[in-house]
Amino acid sequence: MVVDILPAFEKSLLESSGSIPVVFEGVEHCFETSTPFPTASRHTSHELLYLRRGKCEFVINGKTVQVTKGSTLIIRPQVTHSVRVIEGPADMVVLYFGFSSDIAKAQQALLSKPKESQPMANGRLRGGPTVPFLQENVSSLPLEYFLDFAQGDNASDYLIISGKSRQAIGVLAERIMRESRSDAYAKDMMMQLLTMELLITLSRALREEWEESLRVKNGKARELVLIARDYLDENYDRGVTVAETAAYVFLSQGYFTRAFRDEFGISPMNYLMQIRIEAACRLLTQKEIKVSGIATSVGFSSPQRFNVAFRKQKGMTPMEYRHKYAE
Repeated sequence: MVVDILPAFEKSLLESSGSIPVVFEGVEHCFETSTPFPTASRHTSHELLYLRRGKCEFVINGKTVQVTKGSTLIIRPQVTHSVRVIEGPADMVVLYFGFSSDIAKAQQALLSKPKESQPMANGRLRGGPTVPFLQENVSSLPLEYFLDFAQGDNASDYLIISGKSRQAIGVLAERIMRESRSDAYAKDMMMQLLTMELLITLSRALREEWEESLRVKNGKARELVLIARDYLDENYDRGVTVAETAAYVFLSQGYFTRAFRDEFGISPMNYLMQIRIEAACRLLTQKEIKVSGIATSVGFSSPQRFNVAFRKQKGMTPMEYRHKYAE
């Protein structure tokens, strides 16, 4: 029975998301300051490095970046980078991950090793894993969408997470490493689920750190609030919510509400009610349109909610407004 359930669950996961997360390889390293490293390496998948202890310096496409204990570094695919240990020993977990739209190929990738990679004396694979299907079938991660939106033309080849979510990321990296070494039942499924949890945790951590930076760079916050207002103006009629609007500009609902009120002197919910009621007023002047139909067309879930909101805004019912202003 269980043997039948797991493939069905995996299939439903793929169909609902369009692709599945895969960690292609996990490696643990413990380097001293004297450890020799290759001049540079590059991988076809994303590389996540969680530094348990020590301090390292990376050169990523010519830019020098320092990573300290407890921090996570993520390097995008096909980005050339090198590393040296500043303070050792440097103990780290390295995961290579991506998304696949093909379950069979994803499972095969979990078992495959790069033929051209040459192990060094310290056990590190020179060049990292090379998974051929990645170059053809890799799909963009939610992580990538966020980065492209947040960074715009200044999109970086890497990101560092060192905020309050770093411990949760470290725990997940350790769990993925342990699972990759086990022979437990349904190992592939567990690896996929852990990788999905890791990506969600990373996205949350990025949003937390980004919102923190917005508190310093208020100009960026204002830009996002203006985008959100336009989004409300264009989508009020389809039942859009404040939570959905906040997610559209990659902000938490609480931070978005405060920033919106600071900018416009009104909460996003009250603004949304105002534009819906104003749109309803324009339609109420046309007698051939039923009031119940107007409620739906301006984004209210029911005529009752529409009546309550309208009376609160205008001090009269929609029908009373029609009798007073209809031509």
